[in-house]
Amino acid sequence: MFVLPIRFTLYTLAIVGLIVSLIGLGFSPWWWLGVVIFGGLVILGTCDIRQRKRTVSRNYPILAHMRYFLESIGPEFRQYFIETDTDEVPFSREQRNLVYNRAKNSVDKKPFGSLRDMNQPGYEWMSPSLTPAHIKDHDFRIRVGEDRARPYDVSVVNISAMSFGALSPNAISALNEGAKRGGFYHTTGEGSISPYHLRGGDLVWQLGSGYFGCRREDGGFDPEKFRINAQRDEVKMIEIKLSQGAKPGHGGILPAAKVTAEIAATRGVPMGHDVVSPSSHSEFSTPREMIAFIQTLRELSGGKPVGIKLAIGHPWEWFAMVKAMRECNDHPDYIIVDGGQGGTGAAPLEFINRLGMPLNDALNLVHNTLVGAGLRKHIRIGASGKIISAFDVCRTLAMGADWVNMARGFMFSLGCIQAQSCHNDRCPSGVATQDPTRGSRLDIEDKAARVYNFHTNTLHALRELLEAAGLTHPGELGPEHIIRRLEDGHARPYISLLNLLEPDELLNGGAKDHPLYNEFWDIASADRFDAPTALIRLRETKLK
Repeated sequence: MFVLPIRFTLYTLAIVGLIVSLIGLGFSPWWWLGVVIFGGLVILGTCDIRQRKRTVSRNYPILAHMRYFLESIGPEFRQYFIETDTDEVPFSREQRNLVYNRAKNSVDKKPFGSLRDMNQPGYEWMSPSLTPAHIKDHDFRIRVGEDRARPYDVSVVNISAMSFGALSPNAISALNEGAKRGGFYHTTGEGSISPYHLRGGDLVWQLGSGYFGCRREDGGFDPEKFRINAQRDEVKMIEIKLSQGAKPGHGGILPAAKVTAEIAATRGVPMGHDVVSPSSHSEFSTPREMIAFIQTLRELSGGKPVGIKLAIGHPWEWFAMVKAMRECNDHPDYIIVDGGQGGTGAAPLEFINRLGMPLNDALNLVHNTLVGAGLRKHIRIGASGKIISAFDVCRTLAMGADWVNMARGFMFSLGCIQAQSCHNDRCPSGVATQDPTRGSRLDIEDKAARVYNFHTNTLHALRELLEAAGLTHPGELGPEHIIRRLEDGHARPYISLLNLLEPDELLNGGAKDHPLYNEFWDIASADRFDAPTALIRLRETKLK
């Protein structure tokens, strides 16, 4: 006698329920409801048993779908019922609520003390002063490209790169409108300048390896198309994206099915074809050529500041760029250092978790090198990577940045709930989607006000922190102002933890006490990005 295994219990009950419902039809038409319900379950269970792709479904017909459902709501379940206020996965409830409250102009104060364990290794704080300062205005600005024809005064907090195509039209519109009201810049992302970027907010036009918005049919750079876009009044600076923290060294493909008429027009690509973003630029292949390309863009834009954005990887490649700046007697007007903490761009897990230098390390390396090479006074530094609060801003500026960019912080201000559905077009808040039934629900005017409020209230909180520390401007922050708890339980200011270079030290044959520079500075070459012959020989020597 054949007996169904116990794991088939739901399937068996569905069959029994269907049979009973069919018998019951002779007594009442209401039994049709049972026929529909149990019949559907029987069909589902039968399909589970007959299919061959999912073993769990074959072994547990019907029941397996309950498992799939619970798994699908796992992130939301953990976020709402399990995680604590301080679990940063990737952003804590405390951080998200801070943004929500500031965006809504609600109370962002908390009672009853800190939830943080201040004795844990890695805990950081800022030193207050016994002589607090008074700052009249929190509209802190930094001039970029002061020697150029069209310099720009950058706000200390701005919107990081998020392309049209990654974010919805309404989300881009709200960000740009908020930037207009607050007088801070909005980075376009490498997807170029869409109609939704043109609501009057200041723009930093990001130029990726796909050259979208200034692209020839073969994918190369078109100087005339660039000139037309770059000389728009809204465009204040140009940014060459070398790499990003979410997926450094990784290109991308936008499938043809996702290339709408608007995206095609914005990026300057044909519909019906995959859109490829190469992993590297075709207009330059050496540090010297990169400097020449920067000069070209500056001339074509009418003298606007031109910078680069990168996630730091091989130190000799960064050193090679700095040497090219020295030898070519030219340099980018600013550098955006993107931390390896990931970001809004969807990427393979290994890229997010294990590729690229974290922001603090990368920022210290960039700032330190420019100081040692005598270039820091000529080049401004922006930084991005999990920056949310005014303390995050202070710590980043103290490590050497002149300003910060935020991506996910401003997404939260738009209403993002960290559903982590940015890559599947099912964003529940209408922020990271191209589904018009979702994105159109985001109210532009309401969210623009929240973007403005978040920026304004963050700068207000920054001002209060500076005043408490006895400072009058973010530029006065230094590594002596931020303290970190170490593994041994002791606490040290960053200035005693960082091996800082003296001005021009790299030019005077110094840096002997700095292992990284001692190892790679002399062998880096302005003529190549890849590993120089001297490095290969060094590696072979060590292997022996």
